[in-house]
Amino acid sequence: MAKNLVIVESPAKAKTIEKFLGKDFKVESSFGHIADLPSKELGVDVEGNFSAKYVVGSDKKTLVKKLKDLAKKAETVWLASDEDREGEAIAWHLAETLKLEKEKTKRIVFNSITKNAILKAIENPRTIDYNLVNAQQARRVLDRLVGYELSPVLWKKVKGGLSAGRVQSVSVRLIVEREREIQEFKTEASYRVSAIFTTAQGTQVKAKLPKTFKSHKEAKIFLEKNTDAIFKVAELDKKPAKKSPSPPFTTSTLQQEASRKLYFSVSKTMNLAQRLYEAGLITYMRTDSVNLSGEAINAAQKEIEGYYGKEFSQPRKFTGKAKGAQEAHEAIRPTDMSIHSVDIERDQARLYDLIWKRTLASQMSDAQLERTQVKIEANTHDEKFSANGEVIKFEGFLKVYLEGTDDEEEEQEGMLPKLQVGETLGNKVMDATERFTRAPYRYTEASLVKKLEELGIGRPSTYAPTISTIQNRGYVERGTVEGVVRKYHKLTLQGVAIKEEELTETVGSDKGKLVPTDIGMIVNDFLVNHFENILDYNFTAKVEEDFDSIAEGEEDWQAMMKSFYKDFHPHVKEVEENAGRETGERILGEDPESGKPVSVRLGRFGPMVQIGSADDEEKPKFASLLPEQSIETITFEEAMDLFKLPKLVGEYNGEELLVNVGRFGPYVKYGSKYISLEKGEDVMSVTKERAIELVKAKEKADAPIASYKGKEVTKGKGRFGPFIKWDGIFINVNKKFDFDNLSKEDIEFLIEDKLKKEAEKLINEWSEEGIRVEKARWGRSVIKKGTKKVELTKDVDAAALSLDEVKALIEQKYPSKKSASKAKSKTKTKAK
Repeated sequence: MAKNLVIVESPAKAKTIEKFLGKDFKVESSFGHIADLPSKELGVDVEGNFSAKYVVGSDKKTLVKKLKDLAKKAETVWLASDEDREGEAIAWHLAETLKLEKEKTKRIVFNSITKNAILKAIENPRTIDYNLVNAQQARRVLDRLVGYELSPVLWKKVKGGLSAGRVQSVSVRLIVEREREIQEFKTEASYRVSAIFTTAQGTQVKAKLPKTFKSHKEAKIFLEKNTDAIFKVAELDKKPAKKSPSPPFTTSTLQQEASRKLYFSVSKTMNLAQRLYEAGLITYMRTDSVNLSGEAINAAQKEIEGYYGKEFSQPRKFTGKAKGAQEAHEAIRPTDMSIHSVDIERDQARLYDLIWKRTLASQMSDAQLERTQVKIEANTHDEKFSANGEVIKFEGFLKVYLEGTDDEEEEQEGMLPKLQVGETLGNKVMDATERFTRAPYRYTEASLVKKLEELGIGRPSTYAPTISTIQNRGYVERGTVEGVVRKYHKLTLQGVAIKEEELTETVGSDKGKLVPTDIGMIVNDFLVNHFENILDYNFTAKVEEDFDSIAEGEEDWQAMMKSFYKDFHPHVKEVEENAGRETGERILGEDPESGKPVSVRLGRFGPMVQIGSADDEEKPKFASLLPEQSIETITFEEAMDLFKLPKLVGEYNGEELLVNVGRFGPYVKYGSKYISLEKGEDVMSVTKERAIELVKAKEKADAPIASYKGKEVTKGKGRFGPFIKWDGIFINVNKKFDFDNLSKEDIEFLIEDKLKKEAEKLINEWSEEGIRVEKARWGRSVIKKGTKKVELTKDVDAAALSLDEVKALIEQKYPSKKSASKAKSKTKTKAK
């Protein structure tokens, strides 16, 4: 038995660390928290000192027993959970739950899983930092109080099954407020003028007019003034400039940049970073520090000077501006700067590449630029055109990396030809293009993280789970609309003629952006109306600062809880008793046939339109909103159209063609078949011809594509992607295969692979009962349970048997005493 027991958070870490420490150390994983607040009760002593009741989950009891046994036998127990507050709390739970003796327990932390870092940590142990533990307890308890008390109020006043949370509700508020800004935004049109001028040498200068024109008429008058104009360079201003590199990555800047450059979601970035950390390739990935260790700065300098030259090196120390930056961590960086790229799974390798480049660039020289601004005048009017250019004199850090931007309209400055003041230019072409003011952009996951960080809300460990939670709760969804087509006008002056065109552009794309659902908006409005304090941005940021003060030992966490709860709890009770129900109801108009009010609101099964009211003698009529419709924006006409569903659009082969909307969206019903419409297709505009087209496409898709073992194989696309179906089994087809051109070999492989997996699943299920299957001679299978053995005939496939069938076969050959006595009594009865 090893003298030392090291307990880490994840099994992946355990394997790596055990290699570094040698035979005197046994490394085990706690698989995250081993204890937490109970799931079916509050678990907080609100009448007393707010102490929390921690319980070991049923799924962790076996693990805890194993760790207890190992800890008893070890001379020293090393608690090596992560170096943040969450990790400190895990170390504390381990010490308490395993009843570890203080004298034989040591706490160690490291920010990278490398031999050097682990050995250094072993040489510098410490005790558990109870200030960090209390900061985590404060967050956990406060969030439990908010969630546990607010959620039942939402069930009563809005809809069952809803939940509220301190940070998640504030995040939803940001998204809802942005959506309302977009809805209220009034677009204004104006004309922007741009021109391409030419020099005597034939080079081009792209320029813009700083002024815009409000109308088509004004823009045309201006272009007419330029028909015979002579253009000259009026001013030429050259200035040296420099660009400095961005600091190395924090959690939030990594999430933002991976979203911009690699199109990763926030949770995907964190999962990949976790794996890179556990593989010992990068430092700890939950940090709001931009600091690099002296060792890292020296390593970066060595790489820069070796690969690019001394002139590219400029060692820097960055200081963070994040509110209440948590603990003195390092920024996210490679553990070994000499490893430029890694040969691992593609997305992990791409994220590593991003981290390596950003870290290296942060220690490189400024880029030296020359910025040129040119003013071009005409002799027929007083307006001046402006052209800007940028020349890189020395690349510096730009040789390796340039930070991305969230500005969807940002234009990069280009090169300008050599020009002189007074030089005459020719006008190749001049455009006046109609442009529209843009509503604020919806948040992406990354820009929401940026906003939360700016407001001081949340911390590195909370961004990804918060964004996942608000989507899983159905309060927010990722937009699917590609955009709508809009017309705009363009006037073009070429020579002396002005050409007018009407063109189109796609605007308002929300693909991948965060869009609030109706339920998200209604819950937000209820919480803002009744619990403004909890959803106040300043209050939420102040709470984070209080947690930071607790972590520093400057504030008592239980006193903070008391202060919060004494006002919060009575207010919850008052709202629960006195607030009205929140349904988001809007009256849209009056039904022309019955004269009854037409309203839209949230119902038991989601957003719906209603004709009439519950007080009427006649039962009200209801219709569900379409997936793309919203309580806030649906019009009276759109609402009334919903009562036309289900709608008969014609017949095909003697069967009715009906269009309607169901749980999974709009569809065509043909006989017993349900055929989904294309994404974004309007159910109200489906014609007979379109319905027949969809039916034919479905029939073609459902036609067998092959035969295997005498049974047909068909294919289709479902909620979980493309699949093939054989013998009643649905088999997912992943992206490795060309779904439209599956070969005979592909189909056979997919079916056999599925059967093998199903067999393994069954055999695993049997193993839990102590039953196993083995191959005997001549291709037969043998089922064994202890000393009992049942040999199957050659034509019986063991994997195709269910657990009950296997048990029956064993029982048949080895009857239990109970079944044997039953058989005896049956024989006696027959004899009588």
